[in-house]
Amino acid sequence: MDSPSRLEVLVGTFPSVLIGYSGGVDSALLAVVARRGFGRGRAGGAIGVSASLPAVQREQALEVARQFDLDLIEVPTDELSDPDYVANAPSRCYFCKSELWSKLGRVARERGLAVVADGTNADDLGEHRPGLKAAADLAIRSPLAEAGYTTADIRAEARTLGIPTWDAPAATGRSRRVVYGFRLNGEGLRQVGAGEGVVGTRGE
Repeated sequence: MDSPSRLEVLVGTFPSVLIGYSGGVDSALLAVVARRGFGRGRAGGAIGVSASLPAVQREQALEVARQFDLDLIEVPTDELSDPDYVANAPSRCYFCKSELWSKLGRVARERGLAVVADGTNADDLGEHRPGLKAAADLAIRSPLAEAGYTTADIRAEARTLGIPTWDAPAATGRSRRVVYGFRLNGEGLRQVGAGEGVVGTRGE
């Protein structure tokens, strides 16, 4: 029998967990490991749904959830009601993530799940990521980073577990494609999504 990975050992110390799940390889690995270790009752995933979530990313997330029998719920978020997010300053992601983690924290409490965790990995820690401060402010755990997992580690373990997105490019929200300082709104983000769809159909 193979020895458990560092991530499996760490996640196994949690009483129960709700994963902030985007469908990207980082959160997918974390969700699959939690599901395998805890079963559906003590491990769940939640994906924040708003105008900034690309449709292809949402479908990818749902497909991985179906394949691995993840207990996944979709949670509407309303970051566009926050003027600090709409202003689209370099700190934008702080307000987006604050909205997401506040909503997921309520979901975790309602479902009796003790820990809320995200897909931040060790490579993310040296980058400009205001969302990390939002996570810290709301006591969100980052098991991949805590276990010292780099992107290469994550992709290798995801491939071993048969997660189909193990080599997929990193996904980004639509708002990250808008230049800082341009105010965000639902219609503008939908236009970004339409543009992404056109590029995708051309294979570019």
